[in-house]
Amino acid sequence: MKKILLFFSLFTTTLLFAQNPVELPLWPDKAPNNSRPSETEQNYNNEWVTNITVPTLTIFPASQPNGMAIIMCPGGAYSGLAMRHEGLDMASWLNAQGITYAVLKYRMPNGHNEIPLSDAEQAIRLIREHAAEWGVNPQRVGIMGASAGGHLAASLATLYSSDKTRPDFQILFYPVISMQPGITHGGSRTNLLGENPSQELEQKYSLERQVSARTPQAFIMLSSDDDAVPPINGIGYFLALRDHKVPASLHAYPTGGHGWGFRDNFPYKRQWTEELEKWLREGLVFPGL
Repeated sequence: MKKILLFFSLFTTTLLFAQNPVELPLWPDKAPNNSRPSETEQNYNNEWVTNITVPTLTIFPASQPNGMAIIMCPGGAYSGLAMRHEGLDMASWLNAQGITYAVLKYRMPNGHNEIPLSDAEQAIRLIREHAAEWGVNPQRVGIMGASAGGHLAASLATLYSSDKTRPDFQILFYPVISMQPGITHGGSRTNLLGENPSQELEQKYSLERQVSARTPQAFIMLSSDDDAVPPINGIGYFLALRDHKVPASLHAYPTGGHGWGFRDNFPYKRQWTEELEKWLREGLVFPGL
C-alpha cells in the first residue's frame, strides 16, 4: 500500500509541473551530414523509432525552473530509439524538480560514426541558445543517456569539440562505454563503427580512454546482473573518472538486468530516483558556487 501511495503521490505531484512540450528541429536548414536521406521514419507509438532522418529536440520547460536543464539520449544499440521509457516518460518527474528536460531524437550512424555526436552537440547548442527563454542557466546543462544513448552522452562528455558543447554534468543509465571486444555491446559497436573498425576508431570511441580532468562530473547507474551490456563498461568509466579527479557517483543495483529506464517494474526504481534527485540537489558542483 505504501508503494502504491508513493507512486500515486509522485504521479499527481508531477502533473502539476508538466508543461506543453516544444519540438524543435535540430538542423532547421540542412544537417551537415546524413547517412540514409531516402528512408522514411518508422515510429511504433514512441516505444521504438527507427530510420530517423529529421532529428529533433523535444523540450519540456519547467514551470518553476531552477536553472538546470537535462538532455536525454534514449538507447537502442545505435539502430533505433526507445523514446518512451528511456526518454519521454521522465519529463514530468524532472519538471517537478524545476529541471527543464529535453529528449533528443538523434540519427543513427549507419556506418557514419560522427553523426550521433554531431546531433548531441547541436542539441546542447540549442538549449544554451534558448536558455533565457526557458529559465535555464547555460552553465547548468547536463547530458543523460541510457545504454547506447549512454555511450552518446559519454561521447559528448569526453569528445566535445568546444566549451560551447561541453556539458556541465552527465547521467548514465547502464551505459555502453567501451568499444573493446569482450567488453563492449556487440550490436552498438557494429552499428557505430562497422564490422572491422580501425584500432584508431576503436580507441576514440572507447570512452574510458578519453576521460580527462575536463570531463564533467557524473552519476552512473547499472544492474550487476546486466547480461546485455557488461557492468564493467560503467565501472571502468567510473574508475577512469576517479583517476582524473572528476567527481563521480556509481550505483550498482543487485538485479534488474538491462533497459529498465523509468519503468515501474524495475525493483530499485525508488532507490535510483531518490539517489539521483539527491545528487541533482546536493551533489553537483557548479562554477561560482
